[in-house]
Amino acid sequence: MKVILDTNILISGIGFGGKPREILNLILDDKIETITSPILLAELEDIINKKFPKLAYSFALINRQIKDKFKIVNPKKSLLVARDEDDNRVLEAALEGGCSYIITGDKDLLDLKTFKNIKILTPDTFLDIF
Repeated sequence: MKVILDTNILISGIGFGGKPREILNLILDDKIETITSPILLAELEDIINKKFPKLAYSFALINRQIKDKFKIVNPKKSLLVARDEDDNRVLEAALEGGCSYIITGDKDLLDLKTFKNIKILTPDTFLDIF
């Protein structure tokens, strides 16, 4: 099973725990194959540095593990499906990586429910079906 985590889930998992942290632990235990892209990793780093500087050290440690555990894809196709350009980058990477699930807390993405047979779920819903 391949998943992609939206940036908000990664930030929550790294800094705040809860269900997003449970998902990160599943990834670190090799129970879930996870996809990301260079653009999404850059977005994550940018948000952490600007909005959550106290998480920068934790991110630096996790970032090494992410690069080992996450498959990094370079989407070839640009999409204009979601209102938010950043959400389109998530959809592009999920499609390129052959994901079954997008895990997010983003309302706009969640409103889509599915995209090209990729289910878009909250962390709670994903963990319920995992």
